[in-house]
Amino acid sequence: MTIPFLFLALFLLMFLGAPVAIALGLAGSVTILLFSPDSVSSLAIKLFETSEHYTLLAIPFFLLAGSFMTTGGVARRLIDFANACVGHIRGGLAIGAVLACMLFAALSGSSPATVAAVGSIAIAGMVRSGYPQPFAAGIVANAGTLGILIPPSVVMVVYAAATETSVGSMFMAGVVPGLLLGGALMVAIYVIAVKKNLPAMPRATAREWLSSARKAIWGLLLMVIILGGIYSGMFTPTEAAAVAAVYSAFIAIFVYRDMRLRDSHKVILESAKLSIMLMFIIANAMLFAHVLTTEQIPQQITAMVVEAGLSPWMFLLVVNIVLLIAGAFMEPSAIILILAPILFPIAIELGIDPIHLGVVMVVNMEIGMITPPIGLNLFVTSAVTGMPVTSVIRAAMPWLSILLIFLILITYIPSISLFLPRMLGM
Repeated sequence: MTIPFLFLALFLLMFLGAPVAIALGLAGSVTILLFSPDSVSSLAIKLFETSEHYTLLAIPFFLLAGSFMTTGGVARRLIDFANACVGHIRGGLAIGAVLACMLFAALSGSSPATVAAVGSIAIAGMVRSGYPQPFAAGIVANAGTLGILIPPSVVMVVYAAATETSVGSMFMAGVVPGLLLGGALMVAIYVIAVKKNLPAMPRATAREWLSSARKAIWGLLLMVIILGGIYSGMFTPTEAAAVAAVYSAFIAIFVYRDMRLRDSHKVILESAKLSIMLMFIIANAMLFAHVLTTEQIPQQITAMVVEAGLSPWMFLLVVNIVLLIAGAFMEPSAIILILAPILFPIAIELGIDPIHLGVVMVVNMEIGMITPPIGLNLFVTSAVTGMPVTSVIRAAMPWLSILLIFLILITYIPSISLFLPRMLGM
């Protein structure tokens, strides 16, 4: 009775229009009150424990770093550098937008922040150069999903916290898939650009390239500081997030001087609002996961799967179908926190590497970011372009096939994700 009631209560509350966080918290709380021997005080203890989770401290710091990077003009300099590198290729501005998304993703850890920062500049630039606006919007909406795949990724931090796996291993596992997906989008853009005869920029001179690299170097250095610091053992991923926040504030205010010190409180306030919203979702999702664990629901489902004789490839197929459906309706972090405790023990029992499972889940979350009706990147792209959401959906859908093919490759070729972590002995 516990399992049907828990999920029935969750879906009923969501159907009635309750926010996801409220639905998660109420469903878990009511289930404990009616069916569990646990006391009500266990709910408060679990919520308090969530706020003490050391790994989750990385999230507000990465969000703060992304806010300073977005406000401080780093995205504009990264776009200029990307255009200097590949702008002379047919369709080079669009390819440069993908490269800029990859670079900014390695700074912010957030998909919507990547779309907002790069899209607000790159889409307008492409339209001025003769690109159709829907083409430009579709590219950035899809390339922006790299924000949660290329490290550092907030969603990867959430998965690591939910399954107690290594954040560093998750970050390293996202590097090759991120480069592969970015490269696939670039190749597709080039093929379409040649067929449609889209414009190319004049080749940048060595002097222009060096000038753009010099201006972007402070932003590019942050990638070295974050990943180099983690993998050299200088600091943990959480400490790396704190360093990133301080560094991004310093270069935005004192190096690039795109914002004044007295304006920094606005950036801090906005990132704090986003952090509170996300942490509230996480806290309630952790409460929901606590009910799953105390009622031994993951163990029951694992036993059912094993008894059914489900093979690893069939299990991963089911995982993808469930996550693609969930991603169309819910926020990525909430999905990870609800489903990871259920899927993780099954994957271990079937011999699936937990890091590989994490990357598969993250790629599914990427697709969810551009899947209607809740795909957040669609709404962010609509906001930065002024296009109706329905038009953005039509613009983004043709590129979705690339992400789906990529998902199949990631799911059934584990070495793509595990190559770097295994090479580094992680």
